[in-house]
Order: sequence, then structure tokens, then C-alpha cells
Amino acid sequence: MTIRPRRSVLYMPGSNARAIEKAKSLPVDAIILDLEDSVAPDAKAAARAQVAAAVAGGGFAPREVVVRVNGRDTPWWHDDVNAIGHAKPDAILLPKVTSPEQLEDVVERLVDVHAGHTIRIWAMMETPLAILHAETIAAAARDVESRLTAFVMGTNDLAKDTRARITRGRPAMLPWLMTCVAAARAYGVDIIDGVYNDLGNTEGFAEECAQARDRGFDGKTLIHPNQIEACNAAFSPSAEEVAQANKIIAAFDLPENHGKGVIQLDGRMIERLHADMARRTVAIAEAIAAQSRHPRA
Repeated sequence: MTIRPRRSVLYMPGSNARAIEKAKSLPVDAIILDLEDSVAPDAKAAARAQVAAAVAGGGFAPREVVVRVNGRDTPWWHDDVNAIGHAKPDAILLPKVTSPEQLEDVVERLVDVHAGHTIRIWAMMETPLAILHAETIAAAARDVESRLTAFVMGTNDLAKDTRARITRGRPAMLPWLMTCVAAARAYGVDIIDGVYNDLGNTEGFAEECAQARDRGFDGKTLIHPNQIEACNAAFSPSAEEVAQANKIIAAFDLPENHGKGVIQLDGRMIERLHADMARRTVAIAEAIAAQSRHPRA
């Protein structure tokens, strides 16, 4: 299975042509071109046309291009999926997901307009029902036709709907975040943490990136390019981690350790599951390195 880094995922307003063009030169893993929250109702049609043209025009590689469409319960959803499906982004991000049936609706529309099968679906997890149904939503990924690839946490909307406060360390959010991590991991779905709102607090941002990384997230959504560097650093394996991972892999590859479930390395007991974890660490490091060698605009 190909591993794709999703450390830094930057929201860009679909109505801002300069921001969309700038996205082609930013050291970010993925761009979310937004047609939902950041676009006023009277600007929806123009933003849709602009985003569709930009995606179809290309030039974003190696960055993953995702378009957040408006929700299924809005008058813009149908036209959004039609237009964006023809533009062929890497993925469509669906807001306010509360059931797998909503994912099916998007897939059916993509099929109806003969959009490419390579277009994946990302799901916003941002309501109390999304948390309560996280396992059922993630389980849709068992069917490859669902196209479900990633969860994206919408912590601001979750705070609004639950009346929970987002404070340092996010104690109120952690049970809900970890529920979604468990659901995502159970069904092979990537999971991206929510945004950090205080652009002036670089220390707080770094802390929240580290918290998300240590709790199993693949990356974090961002609201400003100034957050990219620290985010990439937090979610990239360090040189020491890669070296240790290679050491574990090499130890299990020795002929005398063939078939063993547990070995001793540097005075520690290492299980074969640690070798599996080590291989993923090396694979993600190699994917990041390959991405950095890709020609950028």
C-alpha cells in the first residue's frame, strides 16, 4: 500500500484567486480549496467555477488537492459535486458527515457525472452525531466503492454544537478526538486534526501539534501558511526515530531471528509488532523525502 504524507493540510478560500495560486508553491502536503464556510452565499457560484478551473488546470503537485464542497442539505451541493467531479481533484471533503449514507450520496453523484474513480472522499467529523457514529462511518471504508480515505476533525464546529470550550490541552475534546482516532485506525482511514485558531501563539500551536501526533493523528489542518513549517516538523519522523526503526528492522531480518516473535535489542525486549511499526516509520520518512525531491512551482 502506498503511504502518502498528510502532515500539513492547509485550508484556502475558494473565492481567493491569489491564495489558490500561492498554494502551488507552499511546502504543504495537502490543500483544501474551500467552497463552504469561507465563501459567502452570494459568492458560491463564482468560487465554484474558480476552484474547478484551478483544479482542472493542475500545477499543485506534489501537493494533494482536496475540495470541500457545501453540505448535502444546502442548495449548492449538487452543483458543487458536479463541477468539482469533472475537475478531478484528489479528493472531495464532505462537511457535517453523520452517517455512511451521506458518503454514498457523493459517490452516486460522481458516478452519475462520470467523474474519475480516482477521486477519494474525506469526511468532516464535526458534530455530536459524527462522534457517536464514528465507527459506523469509518466502517464504510471496508467497501472500496465508498472511496473513504480520511477523517478531518472540525473542532470549532464540534465546540459550538457541544458548548465545550477549547482550552489548553483540549481536555474536553480528547475523548471525542480519540474516539475518531480509534474508528479511523480500525478501518484503515487516515485522520487529520482540527485547526489551531490563535495564529500569534506559536508555542501553543507546537504543543497542539505534538499532542495530535502523540495521540495517533496523521497531520493537522491549518489556517495560515505560517503554520506549515512547525506542523511538518511535528509530524515527520526524526532522524533518530528513523535510525532506530532501521535498526529494529535489521535485527528481525537476521537469519537467527527468523520466525521469532520477540527478540532482545540493546537491552530491551522488542516484539515483531515493533518491526511493523518501524517499517511504517521508514516508509513515511521515505515518502516525505520523495515528495521533497518533486519539482515545485
